[in-house]
Amino acid sequence: MRLRALLDTDALGLRLLGGEDELDRTVRGVMTTDLRDPSRYLSGGELVLTGLAWRRDAADSEPFVRLLVQAGVAALAAGEAELGDIPDDLAVACARHRLPLFAVHESVAFATITEHVVRQVSGERAGDLAAVVDRHRRMMTSGPAGGGPDVVLDLLGSDLDLRAWVLSPAGRLIAGSKVSGPALPAEACAGLAAEHLAATRTGRRGPHRVLLGGTTYSLFPIRSSGRSPQGARDVRETVLSDWLLAVEADAGDWPEERLDLLQGVTQLIAVERDRRDAARTVRRRLAQEVLELVQTGAAPAEIAARLRVAAPVLLPGLGTAPHWQVVVARVEWDGGEVEGGPVAQSLLEEVLVDPLATGPEPSDRIAVAHTGDEAIALVPLPAVTAEHDGSESGIQADALLEAVRAPLAAGLDDDGRVTLGVSAAVHSAEGLRGALEEARHARRVAAARPGRVCAAGHQELASHVLLLPFVPDDVRRAFTARLLDPLRDYDRRHRAELIPTLEAFLDCDGSWTRCATRLHLHVNTLRYRVGRIEQLTGRDLSRLEDKLDFFLALRMS
Repeated sequence: MRLRALLDTDALGLRLLGGEDELDRTVRGVMTTDLRDPSRYLSGGELVLTGLAWRRDAADSEPFVRLLVQAGVAALAAGEAELGDIPDDLAVACARHRLPLFAVHESVAFATITEHVVRQVSGERAGDLAAVVDRHRRMMTSGPAGGGPDVVLDLLGSDLDLRAWVLSPAGRLIAGSKVSGPALPAEACAGLAAEHLAATRTGRRGPHRVLLGGTTYSLFPIRSSGRSPQGARDVRETVLSDWLLAVEADAGDWPEERLDLLQGVTQLIAVERDRRDAARTVRRRLAQEVLELVQTGAAPAEIAARLRVAAPVLLPGLGTAPHWQVVVARVEWDGGEVEGGPVAQSLLEEVLVDPLATGPEPSDRIAVAHTGDEAIALVPLPAVTAEHDGSESGIQADALLEAVRAPLAAGLDDDGRVTLGVSAAVHSAEGLRGALEEARHARRVAAARPGRVCAAGHQELASHVLLLPFVPDDVRRAFTARLLDPLRDYDRRHRAELIPTLEAFLDCDGSWTRCATRLHLHVNTLRYRVGRIEQLTGRDLSRLEDKLDFFLALRMS
């Protein structure tokens, strides 16, 4: 039953205090509580009745409401018998978390409301309960473990005549029912993913109703069983990695049992996603090991040995060592509360797959590590050769984000940014160090451009960046001494920390606000330090050329 139906029943004595836009939520049960933390007894969809005995002062309302929202309750109804008018702090907390709030007149017993809800919910479920249980049993026995999400979607098509697809957050078609008719076009996949991410960022609870190209779809989030909404501290931690189930139907008027069935489908598909994530741990570890060897200056022979171990895992059956490309990504959120490295890692594992490729398997050939706020992908290319027109095959930066730009922009909303850099292909361990530096610098070139989603490739870099790892040591020392020794001397005499300031300023792509936040400085203090760096070196940090020289000096020092 819907919340709206409760409000329209005069005998229940309910008065709406907030949440008018959420009255189409479905009520799956009812619970009366005065516990400060009732979440362990909630399963989602309940109307929670409370006499407010848990509230000692205004500060108690926010944590109580937050726990209810995390548990997925449908609404909160507070009795007026104890305190009279409902406290304003409770109404404010409910409005902040988009939780509908009702006041229960003092003349109405909670038992009356409970009896009415139980009678309505039980009556709606009784008719088709046996059929629902049977379908769940069939899905559990023939679901992902026996054939992947396609099997579950086939059952939806054959039993309920529902066309459904599993999509990645970037709009890649992961699975679709064989009885669903024509495949969902790529532009529709991207559009649905964008709508889903936009709804998720606004805090709306699924399923989300979307009208696209004259067709109505309902979008259900698919979350890993290990990363429930309660487990995520911030939606931005998972918004760019969660799958979704798109159903060609309007779920707004579905009976309760059908909604329960679709929620069960998302849980079954989540099993497939968990299997995929578990398989990625080996590739992630390989990438981390190779990356550490490259960054610590290990001997090429040692790196080559690790690559020989990685090649059969990433490209099973390949007889010769492949070529490699390096892709570096950075996801940055305003405020800096969300760690960007893991988000960028999951994102790279998704966007490096051809958006026209179906199924989870194509991503099995990509190894991605993360360090700090940066993710680094080691991408094997079994046959990188020059094309007839002279262009190089492999990943191209200008095409990498083309198909996924719209969905990612929706997920980033107005407080996130993605920048990527792509190296040229290399054919040996000796080239990986240069490829890594190349990809990192290309990402910085992308970061200098406007837009939420930007990428740059090795073709856009100057030749000295390509040769950086092979610069003789004496040349390196002379170059870095000329630029950095004046700053080191000043730091030694005055404890001014100009070198760390310079590193942070470049790492923040010249953003005064982000750099000051990272260093815990006032912006004016940061401007003074940068001015001192420019005075001591005769350089101008507003010029790209001087930024690049400092960047190279720091990397070579």
